[in-house]
Amino acid sequence: MSKTFLITGVSSGFGRAFAQAALDAGHTVIGTVRNDAAREAFEALAAGRAHALILDVTDFDAIAPAITAVTATTGPVDVLVNNAGYGHEGTLEESPLDDMRRQFDVNVFGAVAMIKAVLPAMRERRSGHIVNITSMGGFITMPGIAYYCGSKFALEGISETLSKELAGFGIKVTAVAPGSFRTDWAGRSMVRAGRSIADYDALFDPIRAAREAKSGKQAGDPEKAAQALLQIVEADNPPVHLLLGSDALDLVRAKLASLTAEIEAWETLSRSTDFA
Repeated sequence: MSKTFLITGVSSGFGRAFAQAALDAGHTVIGTVRNDAAREAFEALAAGRAHALILDVTDFDAIAPAITAVTATTGPVDVLVNNAGYGHEGTLEESPLDDMRRQFDVNVFGAVAMIKAVLPAMRERRSGHIVNITSMGGFITMPGIAYYCGSKFALEGISETLSKELAGFGIKVTAVAPGSFRTDWAGRSMVRAGRSIADYDALFDPIRAAREAKSGKQAGDPEKAAQALLQIVEADNPPVHLLLGSDALDLVRAKLASLTAEIEAWETLSRSTDFA
């Protein structure tokens, strides 16, 4: 059955792959873009089914009116894919607070604003699927991406909570956590804070160099990720959390094993704080 998708950030990377796969499968796609050139390029992908919406997800007040206007033509949104986002790299001490605000505005507040714009109609229809693209960085961490991981941990928690709030309305929520894929995340899409504290050189410089060297050579295939997205959208009982990529699977499993061991090691102290 044909659905109407609303996908943020369709000009490149995952967003373009998701949109192309949905269009190829016969669905209608509303895709957010940033300018007229991107609008024309996107709508040329499938005349009459590819609808571009010029929208900045951090322009919170503009989101609901824009969606109301476009859905007057396309019909209601069946699937929201919150894909728009970017990576921030830099040690916490060296990264300005304004960088963190911008990271959360795009990766968290923008996603929530999109959800709030489509949710009333989904709730009234008692159907819909909200897909939030998070990251394995919403489960595991590594030095130098504290703001990014913080934003993705937040979106994972919001997604899981929302799934429980909406379960009685027939609305599904899935947080999709990709590992390393061949997108622009570690290339031109990444914001890199400046370096100023030599104490971090030995830790952080090799990490930054390795990430830059790996960009464009990651194991993950965005087109295969797009097919996975279509599969969960068609599923009767889709997962609340879905990892994509062997690296994400292995690293998150290792994190869970380490966390379990730590919980067990400190269980006595944890239980000691109850009233006797």
